Amino acid sequence: MNTSSLPAFGLGSFRLQGQQVIDSVRMGLELGYRHIDTAQIYGNEAEVGQAIAEGDVARDSLFVTTKIWTENLAGDRLIPSLKDSLHKLRLPQVDLTLIHWPSPDDAVPLNETMQALAEAKALGLTRLTGISNFTVAHMEQAIAAVGAAEIATNQVEIHPFLQNRKVVEFARAHGIHLTAYMPLAYGRVMQDATLQQIAARHGVTPAQIALAWSLQQGFAVIPSSTRRDNLAANLEAVKIRLSDEDMSAIARLDRGERLANPGFAPQWD
Repeated sequence: MNTSSLPAFGLGSFRLQGQQVIDSVRMGLELGYRHIDTAQIYGNEAEVGQAIAEGDVARDSLFVTTKIWTENLAGDRLIPSLKDSLHKLRLPQVDLTLIHWPSPDDAVPLNETMQALAEAKALGLTRLTGISNFTVAHMEQAIAAVGAAEIATNQVEIHPFLQNRKVVEFARAHGIHLTAYMPLAYGRVMQDATLQQIAARHGVTPAQIALAWSLQQGFAVIPSSTRRDNLAANLEAVKIRLSDEDMSAIARLDRGERLANPGFAPQWD
């Protein structure tokens, strides 16, 4: 498994639409972001593609991720849907394609989906493959279907208030990399007293501390922002080194506060 090619820092585009996402991606590229994360359900692949096409960054310097929506998980639908995504993104290939969520109620067998994803890779539509919002049970099925080496990452909600430890422990034990989405808990990290105290000691912001906490554990992070100063500040988190004491204090903030929990979500660990 070549996780070294998955950048530790990415730019998320969830909830961003139209000109808003074009501006965010454009600013991100100007500031040095080289990993752009989108998804079929975000409804912004065309705008992300436009921003990339109009930017000055060479394609081989970029890492682009998209995700297959639940309606496209059947074996005969996955590849056509990915081709549609590539058309919108104006790209012949993405760097990483994820299964966005396990099939609701496991209606489509995971083996069928993972085999179709493997075929998409064999066809050159995606360089790497992976999963998102997968529980331990779903990770076990995915490994059985294609092997852990074909799972470049499991993108899951991880932030100081939801540390997802069972999923993290299982993934690590099987050599599966993790990407933390919503790493700032929709900005809630800014209001936390513990994170504020640690940030004050380091002379940075609570958001930068939360990102550094994820990065220090080896997770990739994909925060999003529409403000240039926040985009720039987030990138600075890579320079922060937290002490064991800092890490322990943040570990105690876990309260199982899950923010992404739609009605079709799997039975969480």
